[in-house]
Amino acid sequence: MVYIFCSTSKVSFPGSGVSAIATSLENMDFIKKYMTTQIIGHDKINQLRHVRFFKDIDGMKAHMKKHAAILRPKFEAVLGILEEELAGLGIGSWTKPNGGYFISFESMPGCAKSVVAKCKQLGMVLTDAGATYPYGNDPQDSNIRIAPSFPTPEEMVDATKILVLCVKLASVEKLLADMEA
Repeated sequence: MVYIFCSTSKVSFPGSGVSAIATSLENMDFIKKYMTTQIIGHDKINQLRHVRFFKDIDGMKAHMKKHAAILRPKFEAVLGILEEELAGLGIGSWTKPNGGYFISFESMPGCAKSVVAKCKQLGMVLTDAGATYPYGNDPQDSNIRIAPSFPTPEEMVDATKILVLCVKLASVEKLLADMEA
């Protein structure tokens, strides 16, 4: 039972993207029963804007290459600092995405909320810990979603240094608390 969802809303006109579902014919018949009562009608004007903007699949691919050129240095800044400061310490791991808008960081269990709070105390606001889980409930309290798309690469270096410091502090506090228990 596989459903694949996609949308252009993050790569073109925010909130007005064209979306699609890819699945088997049997699954499509199933989902159509429920979607027909939820969707009044498609926004034909925004669909036309997308067709005129992208023109064809090659236009969309070219546009995505522009996005990649903007985002790549930001992701490289974050990943470089994480690798330099945390690799091999056993207090965090992270994804190295080949696309998308996020890096998923896994702190030691029980540390993500503390890391996010420490960053906030230093003036850096992150997405809530566990935001990638349903209802934000991360049972391990370990996941932090990093979204390096808005700041400059230089700002991402500074922000990642703050994140790394907070990860180290939260990890030491957790290890000391575990030793006392």
